[in-house]
Amino acid sequence: MGGDHAPAEIVAGALLAAGPLDREIILVGREPEVRAELARAGAVPPNVTVHHADQVVEMDESPRLALRQKAGSSVTVCVDMVRDGQADAAVSAGNSGALMAAATMRLGTLPGVQRPAIAVFMPTPHGHRIVLDAGANVDCKPEHLADFALMGSDYAKHALGIGEPRVGLLSIGTESSKGNELTLAAFPLLAALPINFIGNVEGNQILAGEVDVTVCDGFAGNVVLKVVEGTALELIADLKSALQRSVWSKLAALLMRPALRPMRTKYDYAEYGGALLLGTNGVCIVSHGRSDRRAMGKAIAVAAHSVETRVQERLTETFRRRQSVPVGAET
Repeated sequence: MGGDHAPAEIVAGALLAAGPLDREIILVGREPEVRAELARAGAVPPNVTVHHADQVVEMDESPRLALRQKAGSSVTVCVDMVRDGQADAAVSAGNSGALMAAATMRLGTLPGVQRPAIAVFMPTPHGHRIVLDAGANVDCKPEHLADFALMGSDYAKHALGIGEPRVGLLSIGTESSKGNELTLAAFPLLAALPINFIGNVEGNQILAGEVDVTVCDGFAGNVVLKVVEGTALELIADLKSALQRSVWSKLAALLMRPALRPMRTKYDYAEYGGALLLGTNGVCIVSHGRSDRRAMGKAIAVAAHSVETRVQERLTETFRRRQSVPVGAET
C-alpha cells in the first residue's frame, strides 16, 4: 500500500517478479483493493497470495507516531510476518522511516549493531559500488559509522564479489585532518577495523569508482543519492531534448540509440530496485517512493537474492568475530 503508485504498480511489480522467482510473494495490504488490482491483471500465478492489513502509514506521517497509532498498518504487519517466520523478507516503497522504525523496534538489530543503515548501489565505470547510510540515520555517532563500515565491507564482498573492498569515509578532503567533528572522530575507529580502509574520500570519487564502499551519516548519504539521481535524470532529459531539435539531430539519435541505451539503464533508479536495510534481524528492502512495476519487480528480486546469499547470517558472524576480539587488538 506504500508508494506514489500504490497499490496498482506494487501489485503489477509482484506479478512481474512471480514468474522468474520460485518463491511465494505475499501482498500485504487492504485486501479488497489488492484483489481488485489482481482482477485487472487477469490470471494470477499460484505463488502470489494476499494478506490483509487494514491500515496504511501515509508518506507524510511521522513514522514512530504512525506505528504507535496504527498497529495494523501494512508495513507493521509485513515486518511482523518476517519476525514470526511467515515471510523471509519485507519489501516496501512506502514511508521509509516507518519501515526502518518497524524493523528496528519489531525485529531488533543484529548482536553488536547499534544502528541499521540503508545500503544503496551507485553506478561507476567499474560496476556497482555501495554508499551507506543513505537515509536511515540523520544524526550519527562515530561508533555508528564504524558499524556501517564493517557492514558495508562485508556486504560488498558477498553482493558484489569484491575480495577486499576499499572502504572510504566521506569528507571534504582526503587528508585525515579534514572534516567535521563526526568524521574526525570516526576516522581512527574505521582505521582500527579489520577492513581495507583507504581513508577519507570526496564526493567526486564515488561515481569514479575509486572507492568500493563509501561510509557517511544518513543526512549526507541521502543528499548524495538524490543529487546523483536528479543529475542523471536531468542530463538524460537534456540529451533527449537536444536530439529532437532537428531532422539531423533525430537521425543522429537513431544512430546513437544502441550506445545511449546502456547509459540510460545504468543511471535508472528502477534498475536497482531497492536498497537493503543492513543491520536489522531480518531482510528488509527499502524501495523508492516513485517505484513503478519494473522497480518493484527488481526490489523483490533483491530481497530474494539477499535471503539466498544469507546476508543476515554473514553479518551476524562478522559482528560475532568483532565482539570476540579484545579491545585494542584490532588492526
